[in-house]
Amino acid sequence: MAYQRFIVCGDSYSEGMTDEVIDGKYRGWADRVADGMSKAHSNFTYVNLAVRGKLIGQVVNDQVPVALSFITGPESLVSFHAGANDALRPGYQAHVAISLYQGAVRKIAQTGAQVMLFTVLERTGNKGKGAEIWEKRFSEFNKGVRAVGAEVGAIVVDANEEQFLSDRRFLAFDRLHLNSIGHERCAQAVLEKIGLPFDSAWRTPLPHAKKTPWIIEKAITVVWFVTFALPWIFRRLRGKSSGDGRSAKYPIPTAWPI
Repeated sequence: MAYQRFIVCGDSYSEGMTDEVIDGKYRGWADRVADGMSKAHSNFTYVNLAVRGKLIGQVVNDQVPVALSFITGPESLVSFHAGANDALRPGYQAHVAISLYQGAVRKIAQTGAQVMLFTVLERTGNKGKGAEIWEKRFSEFNKGVRAVGAEVGAIVVDANEEQFLSDRRFLAFDRLHLNSIGHERCAQAVLEKIGLPFDSAWRTPLPHAKKTPWIIEKAITVVWFVTFALPWIFRRLRGKSSGDGRSAKYPIPTAWPI
């Protein structure tokens, strides 16, 4: 399907953190997919409303209405991904988040647009209590994603089908967002899902990694905690978000490539 318009709603994952920076913006998997889609349709346009740190309610209330106004029927592909930031909060309520998510997906699907959804990788390669909570919460959330995806006929990109993607080398130093290699793999997987030319090498696991000495692992963890975990905790205590004051990369239909 040569879609004429690609509309993206979501948080940091869809904004493109922490891929390479071009013209002051993270590139991300969605920009990479737009590159491929633009080659298939001469009048292709791209909208990316995603902003880092946004909770599912913010994505639904602030981004979805804008996305709906830009949909042109079956010629539009709408990517919707939200809920990860909610699941990371102490007071997370799964039934509330999943209900909001599914309601938004149904609303988008009613326009006739093709909807594209993503599951969250349940096993990220991290260890400890936090990783266990992550896996439990996202396993439940992903069931909700798959269920509504099947209901509305959405394209579901499920990273959990490829176990090698849990390799931490696909993540940035913050242990949360994809790095450039991860974004490229994601982009190629999406291009395959929507039937456009893709690089099949995205399924090739990275070469076996040498074991890092224990003392170096501990030192890296300390640096990670000071650099990323503490600032995140302080923002939560102050009721702040990394997305406060930020706007979308491409808030209106943009002829692509720029």
